[in-house]
Amino acid sequence: MRTLAPRDEWSVGCRDLAGRRRDVTVFVSADKIVLVAPPGEAAVLGPLDVGRLRAALRDAVVAVGEHPDHHE
Repeated sequence: MRTLAPRDEWSVGCRDLAGRRRDVTVFVSADKIVLVAPPGEAAVLGPLDVGRLRAALRDAVVAVGEHPDHHE
């Protein structure tokens, strides 16, 4: 997993159905978590990549919990 910005955006490498390298991006927008998949593509993740996606989502949830606009 490559961290693009401190605590609020993460990128997880994957491949599309044609085998080209792509990224799934996870970022925090206010008190929501946003997943951005490759445009018009399916993201194909191996077991290690799924673990990285899980870690990125966990980190994003923590970031949302620390956000001042969080209302839960």
